[in-house]
Amino acid sequence: MTLPELEMVLDWAAAEGWNPGLCDAASFHAADPGGFLLGTLDGVPVASIFAVRYGSGFGFIGGYIVRPEFRGQGHGMAIWRAGMALLEGRNVGLDGVPAQQANYARSGFKLAHRNVRYEGLGCAVPPIGHVLPLGAQDIEDVVAYDRAFFPDRREQFMRHWLQQEGSVTLRVRDGDALLGYAVLRPCRNGFKVGPLCAESPEVAEELMQALRGRVPENEPIFLDVPEPNAAAVALAKRHGMKACFETARMYTGTDPGLPLARQYGITTFELG
Repeated sequence: MTLPELEMVLDWAAAEGWNPGLCDAASFHAADPGGFLLGTLDGVPVASIFAVRYGSGFGFIGGYIVRPEFRGQGHGMAIWRAGMALLEGRNVGLDGVPAQQANYARSGFKLAHRNVRYEGLGCAVPPIGHVLPLGAQDIEDVVAYDRAFFPDRREQFMRHWLQQEGSVTLRVRDGDALLGYAVLRPCRNGFKVGPLCAESPEVAEELMQALRGRVPENEPIFLDVPEPNAAAVALAKRHGMKACFETARMYTGTDPGLPLARQYGITTFELG
């Protein structure tokens, strides 16, 4: 896909209720410009898949859509095979709806854990002094910090994601040590938090409170929590958030063993 075609596909995703970010396309495309496939029929776009390559050994599947009027005709399987072929030889991850787990298992994917989307509301809260906006001088530190939370290198994507138009990125430091960071971005409906990574539940709480304070009162805010992190589930519930959706994180290879105890919100279901 070209960038305008990716923007078109994110409109398809919005029509499916996936609620993408308003400015996701440019960040997504930066991750792997050759990893976004569009299926056409007589020149008409009918199907999409994201098959994004990270580093030398990992890939992620997302954006798997067939336009409703073209379903049941084999286009989905054709573009699925093309996406998986692009990622051949890599450990491939995806966040799929639970109802499709069996289908993904037939393609070699194994369940690692659930992710649960929580929905709440913005709230006017006083600022917290040591939760500060990310400055240009912090970008490389956060990119390096983020490396622990993903199976392979994604520096190019992160540099765009941290500076996405309209987003807010906050961080907490103790001297020279980075203790956590989080990104809030506007979406078609409300705002999404992701990632949210922190060295302790207390830091995660400070970041979440500060982010809610950046969301207008009574506007929706969403957090995608890896369910094995009990502190993250408790964080969402403490902020009055309710579970509204879930996905199954699956891999074709070995579970990479990410530090979920320090991961309170994943980046995005579309790209991991």
